[in-house]
Amino acid sequence: MVLITLDGCGVGELPDAARYGDVGANTLGHVAEACDGLNLPHLRELGLGNILDLAGVAPVAAPRGGWGRMVEASAGKDTTTGHWEIAGIIEPNPLPTFPTGFPEEIIAALRRETGLDVLGNVAASGTEILKELGDEHVRSGRPIVYTSADSVFQVAAHEAVIPVERLYEICRIARRILDPYRIGRVIARPFVGDAPENYRRTAHRHDFSLAPTAPTVLDVLTGAGIPVFGVGKIRDIFAGRGIGDYVYSSDNHDGMVKTLTALAGMERGLIFTNLVDFDMLYGHRLDALGFGAALEEFDRWLPECLAALRNDDLLIVTADHGCDPTTPGSDHTREYVPLLVWSPAMARGMALGVRPTFADVAATVAEVFGVAAASGQSFRRELVG
Repeated sequence: MVLITLDGCGVGELPDAARYGDVGANTLGHVAEACDGLNLPHLRELGLGNILDLAGVAPVAAPRGGWGRMVEASAGKDTTTGHWEIAGIIEPNPLPTFPTGFPEEIIAALRRETGLDVLGNVAASGTEILKELGDEHVRSGRPIVYTSADSVFQVAAHEAVIPVERLYEICRIARRILDPYRIGRVIARPFVGDAPENYRRTAHRHDFSLAPTAPTVLDVLTGAGIPVFGVGKIRDIFAGRGIGDYVYSSDNHDGMVKTLTALAGMERGLIFTNLVDFDMLYGHRLDALGFGAALEEFDRWLPECLAALRNDDLLIVTADHGCDPTTPGSDHTREYVPLLVWSPAMARGMALGVRPTFADVAATVAEVFGVAAASGQSFRRELVG
C-alpha cells in the first residue's frame, strides 16, 4: 500500500474556518484560478475534478478511482496534527502556538543548556528572518529562534557558523525542554550564503517532533510485523514511532523517485510518503504559480506510480491541511483535504463522500492489513463493492 500526503493541498474551507481566520480559503481552487487552469489529466481521471470546482480539471462521468474529501476532526491546522489524524489520532486540544515569541523561561533554559544566547524569538517568515538577522547571526554566532502560526520552534544557523550536527544537537536539547509544553516540532533550519540577498535554506532541515500522544496505525502495523517505510519527513513527524525503514527526500521529485524505489523493493507493507514542496516552497511563500507547476509535476509522475502497483496494492492520495497562497498571511489554512484512492483490482470508481475525519484513512489501512484501528471508519468495503 502507498499512502501519499500532498502537504498543504487543501480543497476548500471547513465549516469552522472562521475560528482559524481562514474564511474563503481554498488552496487548490485558488491555485488553479491563479494559473488560469491546471493540466492534471491523471488526477482528473481518478476523480479530482469531482471533488471540487477546479479550473482546467473538469469532473468526469466515470472516474477511475474513489474520490471524496475529508474533515479534520482534530483542533488545529498544522502538519503534526494532520498527519497524526491520518494515522488515527484525533486531538481535541490544539498544540500550543506562540505568536508573540516564546516565554523567557524557555529561552533561559536553552541558553543555560547550550551556552548560547539567541536572536529573534519572534513569529516570522523563515526567509525574511534570514534577511533581517542573518548578518548578525554570522557576526555573533548566536542561533536565530523563530516560530510561525504553527506549533513550531525553529532554529536557523549558517552552516559555516554552526555546523549542521551541532545545530541538530541544539535542537535535541530544545526538544527535551519543550516536551512539557507540547510544542509540535523543533525544526533545524540550516542555511548558506554570503549576504542577506542570497541566504538560502539547505536540504539539511530536520524536524524533531513531539511523540504521538497515543498509538497510531503505524505502531499497530509495526507491532504486527508489517513493514512501514517512511519517505520524506514522515519519520520526523512521528518521532520515529511506528516507522521501520525510512529515507529523507530533498524535494518532491526526489520523494517520488524514492517512493517508487521503495515500492519495487517491498513485497508487503505500507509506504507512507510526504511531498513537502507544495507547502514549504509555494504555499508559505505565496507562490501560486509554483504551486500549480508542482501539482502538474506530480500529475506527470502519477502514471509511473500506478503502473508500478501490483494487483492487490492500493494507492491513497490525500493532504494534511491547506496552505492557500492567495489568502492573507503565509500560514496553513483550515480546509477539507482531498481523498483519491486507486487499485489495479478496482473494477470502477466510486464516490467516497465527505469523510468526518482523516482517521478514516487509518481505519482503511488497518482493515486492509487485518489489524485493529483505534478510530475512524474504513472505506475499504466501498472500494471492493
